Amino acid sequence: MPTISEMAAKGADKLRRKASTMAASYEAAKGRAVSEFSAVGFGPTRVAAYRDGIAAARYIAPDPEKWSRRWSAKMAE
Repeated sequence: MPTISEMAAKGADKLRRKASTMAASYEAAKGRAVSEFSAVGFGPTRVAAYRDGIAAARYIAPDPEKWSRRWSAKMAE
């Protein structure tokens, strides 16, 4: 059976491999987010502010090393 540190390393590697896919998915979801927000029924001022906020938002990739440390700590609890 693998150790906690081996499992954490495997998870961190997987996170590194998925980084570009995660960024592309984030960008692709922006249009859907605005459409769904608009469909709720908010007025044009709120929708415009939300749309501008979504357009300005930038994807920040998770840190695999931080994930690994925190996951290992949680599994040791």
